[in-house]
Amino acid sequence: MAVDDGLADALHRVVMLLGEAARQRTDGPAGLTYSQIRLLGTLEDIEPATQHRLAQALSVSDPAISRALRPLEADGLVQITVDPEHARRRLVRLTETGRDAFHTAGKPLGDEFRAGLIAADFPYERYLEDTLRLAELLASD
Repeated sequence: MAVDDGLADALHRVVMLLGEAARQRTDGPAGLTYSQIRLLGTLEDIEPATQHRLAQALSVSDPAISRALRPLEADGLVQITVDPEHARRRLVRLTETGRDAFHTAGKPLGDEFRAGLIAADFPYERYLEDTLRLAELLASD
């Protein structure tokens, strides 16, 4: 499916702006980056997950997810173990510290975005539904 009327650029811009707004609220010496919050939240939804499955869920490469997990593991936010069913796969789980960090930083950030858009009379639920449908259509192409 070709997208040549500016839709792809507009969607990319929205993602970049949301990421920047999140970074402004979360980056810092003691804070998580937007990418880390997104990773922790996604992991909470699908855990335990192989690194490959987590990469797929975040639409990133396997090497990118491996690099992203290193500091989270070092900070005790995720636990990575060998999959007992397949020695070459690694399973990723949130630790309690990681779960708490997500619920302290990430969940309120998501709620803030949603509330702000709804307060601005933005059709949040419809946009979410349409965007999920668009992703499905593009993925099946």
